[in-house]
Amino acid sequence: MLIFIAVVLAIFLALAGLPMLISTTPLPGLAAPHELATPDSHFVTIPFEGTDGIELHYLAGGREDGPGASNFLLLHGFTFNAFTWNDLLEAFGEHGRVVAYDQPPYGLSAKLVPSDWRGAGPYTREAAVVQLFALMDALAMERAVLVGNSAGGSLALEAALARPDRIEGLILLDPWVYVRRPTLPRALASQPQFARLSIWLARALGRSDALLRRSYADPARITPERRRLSGIHAQVHNWDLAWGALLHRSLTDAVAVSARLDEIARPTLVLSGAEDRLVPLSDSERVVASIPGASLAVLPGCGHMPQEECPALVREALSAWLSDQKFLREGLDSR
Repeated sequence: MLIFIAVVLAIFLALAGLPMLISTTPLPGLAAPHELATPDSHFVTIPFEGTDGIELHYLAGGREDGPGASNFLLLHGFTFNAFTWNDLLEAFGEHGRVVAYDQPPYGLSAKLVPSDWRGAGPYTREAAVVQLFALMDALAMERAVLVGNSAGGSLALEAALARPDRIEGLILLDPWVYVRRPTLPRALASQPQFARLSIWLARALGRSDALLRRSYADPARITPERRRLSGIHAQVHNWDLAWGALLHRSLTDAVAVSARLDEIARPTLVLSGAEDRLVPLSDSERVVASIPGASLAVLPGCGHMPQEECPALVREALSAWLSDQKFLREGLDSR
């Protein structure tokens, strides 16, 4: 609802002609991603058509080999970043190699603007899937279990549909599948006022913790460190113009993965926060009913981001499910 209201307001302002007053000069006094990196940060540059490459920031841990070891690739949700998985990296690392990355332009990954690319650009839904597999290639991950929260869950589903041979399983935390946001015809969205308005909306969203607070059942559980890491992007040079470019693209880029859920043929676990105010439990139940053989675990007292708010409950559910999934790698190899 929060995002819906913001987009409707943005459309109203655009039609009123006010966006042409919005500055396209990047916010001053900001830093390069490497200057803001934590001791656990890693960077890798992936190839992407129409660019000189995209530098991605990621966190890593766990073990790469041994009996039953798998790769886990962790995907954050809209406006968030890899640090959302801090409390679960060790839990996944007990079962194999784990990587959590910032999808561009979030977190400390590259902040590309339209002058940095040719063609459709790096912020389409199709581009996000391409970048996911390019990262797997760069890190020598032949296959992986995809773990996605919110919009990261829909990205995981799209990747599993695009390249099922490279996906061992899916773990979806409150996946954003059925929730709808308004979109515009491309001809209308391409008008210059909408590009400027997207920058205004990016600055408003990117400097506010409103979405973070709404993602918790109890916002009092948000620590100062969690709030700082959630907003680390706003310290990176050019973040506002890059976010604006992504939001501008999203005006015409609808989520439509729900129509193909019955094609998912990989072991799937869906975790749902019982107190989620963004993706209701009924939506997660629909996802489970649509994916053959999927399992559902409901997490009491948790909101939209249980990996942050209720990591102990998530670890418990993961342990129970993963203990039954030792056939993942061997099962795929035998097909």
